[in-house]
Amino acid sequence: MGSGREVARLSQDHDAYRWICGGVSVNYHALNDFRAGNEALMEELLTDNVAALAAAGAISLERVAQDGMRVRADAGAASFRRQASLQEHLSEAGALVQTTKQQAQADPGQAQRKAQAAKLRAAQEREERIRAALEQLPEVAAAKKRNGGKAEEARASTTDADARVMKMGDGGFRPAFNVQFATTCEEQVIVGVAVLNAGSDMAQLAPMVEQVEQVEQVEQVEQRLGQSPGQWLVDGGFPAHEQIDAVAHRTEVYAPVPEPRPKKDAQGNEVQRDKHEPKPADSEALAQWRQRMAQPEAREIYKQRAATAECVNAQARNRGLLRMPVRGLARVRCVVGLFVLAHNLMRIARLAPQLIGWGIGAKTIYSQVA
Repeated sequence: MGSGREVARLSQDHDAYRWICGGVSVNYHALNDFRAGNEALMEELLTDNVAALAAAGAISLERVAQDGMRVRADAGAASFRRQASLQEHLSEAGALVQTTKQQAQADPGQAQRKAQAAKLRAAQEREERIRAALEQLPEVAAAKKRNGGKAEEARASTTDADARVMKMGDGGFRPAFNVQFATTCEEQVIVGVAVLNAGSDMAQLAPMVEQVEQVEQVEQVEQRLGQSPGQWLVDGGFPAHEQIDAVAHRTEVYAPVPEPRPKKDAQGNEVQRDKHEPKPADSEALAQWRQRMAQPEAREIYKQRAATAECVNAQARNRGLLRMPVRGLARVRCVVGLFVLAHNLMRIARLAPQLIGWGIGAKTIYSQVA
């Protein structure tokens, strides 16, 4: 249920929702504000959630799989514009704000004043969104230039400046956010989450390992589970060389080794190269990764990545994580945090039901005595 208005209605009409609310009605504005404005709280709840499972012995960090999923942003494809177009729209929005202000001051009627105030608010919000898009444009241009494109072709959205056009699972390109999950392979509990507006996964390995390893609490920095993951499973989009070097002292990376580029000898014949053979320029961590992935045991371990990450992604989509109901990176992170907590709550019910009070009621006691 993703609508604040619908949840507010159910809190009055549906017995289960009324029980959750204790018979007190809930304003939909409060629900929407909570959903979109509690990023720090979501991180704290995830830490407490994972720590409780670890303390109960329900999960371990022996093996973790990380994967990213592209989730459609609440921004229209036609809302992306280049700098010249954004400047033009900004001028028009500023003129509209000034005109609306003058009309509101000249009209003495109360009803008309309310309507003019609503129009003014809408015009000001549009002006702010266009300004935000212009502020994001240099970052978009830099990313396009790094990827071999032309910086002058960079575009930003006038409805959600944080959204980026990304390649989706079906091969199409749409405005989206990159949602990253780190999940324990054995228990399928999400222990790390990140939301970013970069379409590539190449630089996301080390930040996620660090997030899972430690989290800032009230007085000191403590480890979320007291240990680093023993093995970290990712697909071929993650293992940039500098990322493997950055996490080598924390965990063992299991990721497919890319096929080497074909080379030819002096006679023009192609030379067959073993992709698992360390290269002269490889660091010790990279050499160990190549040799590790040549072992049959590593291939068996790596099979758990898809079984874990793809399953968690599919469950998130089945629960409605198909298109973001909010705009802006901070608000999107709050929504994803709610999905993560809902997922882990379902896992608690299976792994450690005693943490949520299941299995300790009078009925259970009676059945044990019987």
